[in-house]
Amino acid sequence: MAFFKKLYIQVLIGIIFGVLVGILFPDTATLFKPLSDMFVKLIKMLIAPIIFLTLVSGIAAMHDMKQVGKIGGTALVYFLFTTTFALSLGLIAANFFQPGAGLNIDPASLDIDAAKHYLNGVHTSTNLEDFFLNIVPNTFFSAFVDGEILQVLLIAILFSAGIMMIGEKARPMLQGIQLLSTVFFKIIHMVMYLAPMAAFAAMAFSIGKYGSAPLLNMLGLLIVFYLTCIAFVVVILGAILWFYCKVSLFKLLSYLKTEIFIVLGTASSETVLPNLMEKLEWLGCEKSTVGLVLPVGYSFNLAGTAIYLTLAALFIAQATNIHLSFWEQISLLAVMIISSKGAAGVSGSGFVVLASSLAAIGHVPVAGIVLILGIDRFMSDGRAVTNMIGNAIATIIMSTWQKTFDHKRAQSILHAPISARVVADDTLNNSQPLQSSCT
Repeated sequence: MAFFKKLYIQVLIGIIFGVLVGILFPDTATLFKPLSDMFVKLIKMLIAPIIFLTLVSGIAAMHDMKQVGKIGGTALVYFLFTTTFALSLGLIAANFFQPGAGLNIDPASLDIDAAKHYLNGVHTSTNLEDFFLNIVPNTFFSAFVDGEILQVLLIAILFSAGIMMIGEKARPMLQGIQLLSTVFFKIIHMVMYLAPMAAFAAMAFSIGKYGSAPLLNMLGLLIVFYLTCIAFVVVILGAILWFYCKVSLFKLLSYLKTEIFIVLGTASSETVLPNLMEKLEWLGCEKSTVGLVLPVGYSFNLAGTAIYLTLAALFIAQATNIHLSFWEQISLLAVMIISSKGAAGVSGSGFVVLASSLAAIGHVPVAGIVLILGIDRFMSDGRAVTNMIGNAIATIIMSTWQKTFDHKRAQSILHAPISARVVADDTLNNSQPLQSSCT
């Protein structure tokens, strides 16, 4: 019975039952969507304050804003490199496998009305001015109300700088912030008990609404997409993680299996952001590095979304018999380097970014997004998981570069017997967040 008490097993069972209910009772399955939406809303409600509290307590403990700028600047350069590489990999995969070739679809026959309610759900812009202006909130509290991660980060950094300028007099406030952080993590632990139900509801709704037909019809695109994501994570990120950090990718994935299953079930990497912050800190990353790199990565380091964007764009072009020259593909790459930023971990946002990118380029009909509408939910799983894994690895890499990553602790946790690792997870879930695991 202890086997079924593990959260990742419960989530996996929820996913399996969700698929079965979606296939056997499709009309009933669509009614479960509010349960999944409720879970996602509960997590989003807690993300902004957790990021703020974690980052303030971590940065204030560093006593050095130059170090904060150094970490942030290096992380942004790393994010730019990895997302550009992921976008390029999507282009290469699309050109090599040609998943849309032979479909011969007339662009005039495509009706974008079917996708309009998706496009109205999330606002994205390829305008750099709008992007940078959006980082600054209208008021101090509006960032928390709107749940804008970058805005919360800006406020947290400014607030931390203020605390450091006050010095010793601000210590009671810092202790209060650390205590409040513990309270919010306790709330997250309670909410995570709803993850199996959310995974069941999300999968039941997806299968019930779209069925298995879109999966079969677009099987070629799905296979190419998932193979490209796997290759990126295992070959590229796995190699960097091993040679630079001496950490096994597969041991890390085993350590994060609960978060991976939750993301697979809900198709949103945001649902595990608080848990991921806590687990990486427990693994041996410094609190301030986790608090800064991981939230920024959720807006700037979206490798899964990057692969999806270029692959889907070329699939639509191939399906509608539109030939894109080498330079047109390079312009597509340049636009998507900008438009892929700020999509965050919101389920379905990649679909909106794709539409806005195609509109900005003009070579490929925007109405072509209807071709992938039926399978976008299933591609969203791959996007979200790849994004989450990529950001976890980026945090470990930045911690290693800062020489604050506790390698001994990480090795003892990752290479411990499974039974010992379960005990460690239970200890983590019943303890307060660590102040720092590193020296």
